[in-house]
Amino acid sequence: MEHALSPATLAELRRPRPYPAVSVLTPTHRRQRGDGQDQVRLRNALTEARRRLESDPAVTRERRADVEAQLDRALSEVDLSHPEDGLVIFAAPGEHQVWSLARPVPERVVLSDTFLTRNLVSAHAAERPFWVLSLSADRVTLWNGGAGRVVEEHWGGFPLTRARENFDAERLMRIGDQPSTFRDEGTRRFLREADTAMSRVLRAAPRPLYITGEQAALALMEEAGTVARHAVPIGRGGLAHAGPEAVWQAIRPVLEEESRKNAASVLRELTSARGRRAYAAGVDELWQSARDGRVRLLAVEENYRTTVRETGDHLEPARPGDLDARDDIVDEIVERCLETGADVRFVPDGTLGDADGIAGVLRY
Repeated sequence: MEHALSPATLAELRRPRPYPAVSVLTPTHRRQRGDGQDQVRLRNALTEARRRLESDPAVTRERRADVEAQLDRALSEVDLSHPEDGLVIFAAPGEHQVWSLARPVPERVVLSDTFLTRNLVSAHAAERPFWVLSLSADRVTLWNGGAGRVVEEHWGGFPLTRARENFDAERLMRIGDQPSTFRDEGTRRFLREADTAMSRVLRAAPRPLYITGEQAALALMEEAGTVARHAVPIGRGGLAHAGPEAVWQAIRPVLEEESRKNAASVLRELTSARGRRAYAAGVDELWQSARDGRVRLLAVEENYRTTVRETGDHLEPARPGDLDARDDIVDEIVERCLETGADVRFVPDGTLGDADGIAGVLRY
């Protein structure tokens, strides 16, 4: 299943497809894994997708068989043993994808000539993805981070390894027969290679970067190239050979401190916007401003969701399951703001006070 949404991947997902491009969305429950309800919900959603395909006169028999086969392949790839909060399946003639999201999604089946991507975009923004590069003299590991986890990334040439006979840098430093392996020219070349590889990764998938390693390794990495100059250093060695839990525990305090600073910064900007009448709050006002491209900064509380119905130029509250109810309106606003160049920030629940979960700073 897919987790990381890069700009190139999003552009590919958004291109028009031969009809029907099927999007199946279903919520999952990471805290209730193994009880079977997610499997039942998913199978019901796929049954609904097949029913819609069969009843649509615009779908030929051959094309229906192709898309149904893609849905079957997608189902075989779903792993609900460790679910997150949402699941999205895309299927079209000749292709399919399965996405696991760390943000709830509504139950929906959509047939169109494009895939429904707004829930992916919103989940990606809420997850605040980042990279972690862990350095040692013989191995450089890349970690894909976000939403309370890191996983090792096998992409862009990573992990980089360097074989050396009888090489045990930490043992040699402990017993004192090697002053520092990071003075070795081979190590310098190795870290320059890592810098070049990481530069390629950041061009393809830009996101914040954290670099872990001994102080000597961090200094040498900064000297070796460019990526360290725009990264957050964490002076912790041994993580290039460690598991994801050790890496997460090392970086977690840094992320928590940055989250606190981010929330404080958002509140300052919103307060300033109130004073100059450039402030908007509430889903109805932000929906209209987002459609007009007026939002410069959008702040959303992490678990804020609401269900609405569109009535003319306004939104009114609705109950899930009501006719014409839209329970992914927050994701739609987030996607629209990102498309128009707004800075979207997710903040802890309760941060926005009387703003009812969503607020923004307007351009004009």
